[in-house]
Amino acid sequence: MILMFGDNLERTIEAIEKNYEADEIFFTKPGQRFPNRRIIKDMLKMTRRVIFPGYFGDEMLSPKTSPKYFIGELLIQIERLLRQQVIIALSCRDEEARPKDIGICGECAPERITARAAEVCTVFFDELPSVQRKLLTDVQAIFDGDPAAQSKEDVIFSYPGLYAIYVYRLANVLYKLDVPFIPRVMTELAHSGTGIDIGAGAEIGEYFCIDHGTGVVIGETTTIGNHVKIYQGVTLGALSTRGGQRLSGVKRHPTIEDNVTIYSNASVLGGETVIGEGSVIAGSTFVTFSVPPHSRVAVKDQEITVRRPNERD
Repeated sequence: MILMFGDNLERTIEAIEKNYEADEIFFTKPGQRFPNRRIIKDMLKMTRRVIFPGYFGDEMLSPKTSPKYFIGELLIQIERLLRQQVIIALSCRDEEARPKDIGICGECAPERITARAAEVCTVFFDELPSVQRKLLTDVQAIFDGDPAAQSKEDVIFSYPGLYAIYVYRLANVLYKLDVPFIPRVMTELAHSGTGIDIGAGAEIGEYFCIDHGTGVVIGETTTIGNHVKIYQGVTLGALSTRGGQRLSGVKRHPTIEDNVTIYSNASVLGGETVIGEGSVIAGSTFVTFSVPPHSRVAVKDQEITVRRPNERD
């Protein structure tokens, strides 16, 4: 049977138009705009050029060339884009700002929103040198922990684990400033590109190493100390999220203290779970309880059998 689309087109249009009445659909509401994912991605690219110059752009810096112009030019561009996106994000959350038409530079935004956006940008750029310093410790940790790394330059240019950490560290600054939408968009961009999902609200110390990385999940309220190394497939998650929004703001992810190693496909769950300093969590373990410092956690009596060719039971 051949379906004539024109016969039911009007009915489909009317049904979808009716669904547009839902609060989640902003299309029909005056002045409603979300932050732009493409622009946020561009900001991440430009900021990475500032933090790791020469790796991801055409710039050629040398000891005889002052980097001030290069840094300043990029930061001016980043600030302009960031301020625009923060204004839009704050306006989405501000009920009084919603009926207004927020211009591309925020000229129509309420004064309190433009002032808050300026404050956010000031703090973000004040924190940038600290973020860069922490990222250099992460580069060192990944290089020290991976014999396959040919150089620290190799880590910066190639390793998805470092990229996910880089995005997280920027997103974390905006998360702490209570900027809506943008931190989550940042970490989801990294998630989609690397398979590594780090909640922007997690607290992660220095010299952090993610080896291989695919399938790693680090929940929003996770706390991680210094010199921690985790492998692919590790989940630092919640015991249960059936409480839904009632759990918002509650610590539901574990605390990992300094110098802990967690091997592949291990799951460490629960807001009260603390993995003590210097502990090692074996692969494929399921940990829902705290362990003291310098513990070794493994699955007991896990038997592996090998049947050789032509061998009978």
